Amino acid sequence: MQTILVCDDDKQIVEAISIYLTGEGFNVLKAYDGYDALDIMGNNKVDLMIIDVMMPGLDGIRTTLKIRETSSIPIIILSAKGEDNDKILGLNIGADDYITKPFNPLELVARVKSQLRRYTQLGNIGDPQNDNIYTCGGLVMNDDTKEVTVDGEPVRLTPIEYNILLLLVKNAGKVFSIDEIYTSIWNEQAIGADNTVAVHIRHIREKIEINPKEPRYLKVVWGVGYKIEKQDKDGD
Repeated sequence: MQTILVCDDDKQIVEAISIYLTGEGFNVLKAYDGYDALDIMGNNKVDLMIIDVMMPGLDGIRTTLKIRETSSIPIIILSAKGEDNDKILGLNIGADDYITKPFNPLELVARVKSQLRRYTQLGNIGDPQNDNIYTCGGLVMNDDTKEVTVDGEPVRLTPIEYNILLLLVKNAGKVFSIDEIYTSIWNEQAIGADNTVAVHIRHIREKIEINPKEPRYLKVVWGVGYKIEKQDKDGD
């Protein structure tokens, strides 16, 4: 049974989400501010977290940032309408998805299942007999162990970031439009996907590039999309 941590200062929202998730067979842990969430994370195995942006004390943004220091579990942020900047900030610091209040509970459940599928596919233990290693200059992705290194230094990516980068690295030199990236990674129609994809791309750049403003690997093709630049074998 997978465990979901639901964190919101509105107890009615926590209870409502809990009812739907429990009905789908999930174990649900409840928190009502960021400090509660961090405490629960430190003492329980959590597979996914749903967290509100606006909370007293430690808000959802700072809580997500803290969790990302040690964990790559999927994080879905909740935000009220009009909090677009908070959504973008949340994605920028490592959240994997967001949903706007008021939300359809069935949509939330679907997003939870989707994120868990991706995270399970991403995995934490590779089969040593497989050799799915993709190299592009100093950028190396081991799809068996799900490890990413740049010039020998490990890079920590969220599941969404990993899947986007893997798509581009596997097809080095090919330009993918925003809609193509969104459809491939989220497995749903790309409607208003520009900000979502752009934020994840920016975050990937910050992790794999020495100078994100002058990227060596992840390039933008203006008016078309993004690509991983092919590199010489020696990385030059």
